[in-house]
Amino acid sequence: MADFYKKTMRPKEKSEYKEKVLDIRRVTRVVAGGKRFRFRTTVVLGNEKGVVGVGIGKGLDVAQSVAKAKADAKKNLITVNLKGPTIPYEVEAKFSAAVIRIKPAVKGHGLRAGGAARAVLSLAGIKDITAKCLGRTQNKLTNALATIAALKKIRAVK
Repeated sequence: MADFYKKTMRPKEKSEYKEKVLDIRRVTRVVAGGKRFRFRTTVVLGNEKGVVGVGIGKGLDVAQSVAKAKADAKKNLITVNLKGPTIPYEVEAKFSAAVIRIKPAVKGHGLRAGGAARAVLSLAGIKDITAKCLGRTQNKLTNALATIAALKKIRAVK
């Protein structure tokens, strides 16, 4: 009987993308009978070769919201123009209340960034870089989206 299930069950495909769950929040909606809870999850997806994306998913449980966030991140993938293990030039971007400055660094410098920016940059495959969140917000979602906005600004240098 076990052989039958092995033949009919499809093997799970191995994804080329690595994922990192940045944030899980329990959000509530107040209705007449009380409070209804849902989860909002922020996920960063990247292949460490210059492709990265951020997605948001909401669901009744954590697993469902993570799956939705992964699907959303796959839809929002961007390709970053890299110059070796870093970026070609300094760039600054703003998203909502989050402001981020990303500076290229020499080979061997390492990834010097904190929080959400670090997750986005590492999954983008950037090894040597310095990033600083200049905005006052600590919100991981807006800091991650500001990092994506900064990476979108980079154009290929001839």
